[in-house]
Amino acid sequence: MALTQMQLIQSLGEAMSWFERELNWGVPPTELRHLCGRIGELYAALISNGQMANQVNQKGYDVVSSTGEKISVKTTAIMDSSGHIAFNVNTLNHVDRVMVLRMNTAEMQIETLLDAPLAAAMELMTNEKNGQRILSLSKLLKPNRPDIALVKSVEFDGHTIRELESGTIEVEKLGQLVLPAKSVLRELAMRLNIPIVNGSGNAFNTRSLGSYIIKSISQLNEPKSEL
Repeated sequence: MALTQMQLIQSLGEAMSWFERELNWGVPPTELRHLCGRIGELYAALISNGQMANQVNQKGYDVVSSTGEKISVKTTAIMDSSGHIAFNVNTLNHVDRVMVLRMNTAEMQIETLLDAPLAAAMELMTNEKNGQRILSLSKLLKPNRPDIALVKSVEFDGHTIRELESGTIEVEKLGQLVLPAKSVLRELAMRLNIPIVNGSGNAFNTRSLGSYIIKSISQLNEPKSEL
């Protein structure tokens, strides 16, 4: 039976709570692959206004969007660029779109690393070998990815801070992407005299802090009006 949007939201919230509880118990996020996968599929169904695939282990795809696109959803908890995603070449022909998501355990949020038609995604993959095509995370974490639009970018003391359309904040230092971004954002905030906690005393997450820093740097770079 198809889940309603409200049921998808509720299921996603419960899965996220379960995931956070397991982390608090000391379970490494990379050992929670099944739960990560479930969270990713629920999230993909929600943002595509679609539904989960009708059958368990549906060949090639996990979600069908509201427009009928069959989406293969891959979710990882790896935070650096050393990992990779494997795709079965025997089932890729059933797929219209590929989504690669990441569980950011520092922020407890879901990040979209790739959301692209199959043809565009395959251009990032290796050639077939042993029935698989491999997509390196390093190709998804490089700056200015064409699949996710850039909203704003600022420069400050050798750092480039970018806000993507997905809401993700990226920080590049001397041409190298900094992962995770939160630690360097906190350093920049202190140098810019920007608070790292909100009015309630809770620490800003990466997106909030990054947006605050981008706004502050933009204001610093604005030309001064003459009196």
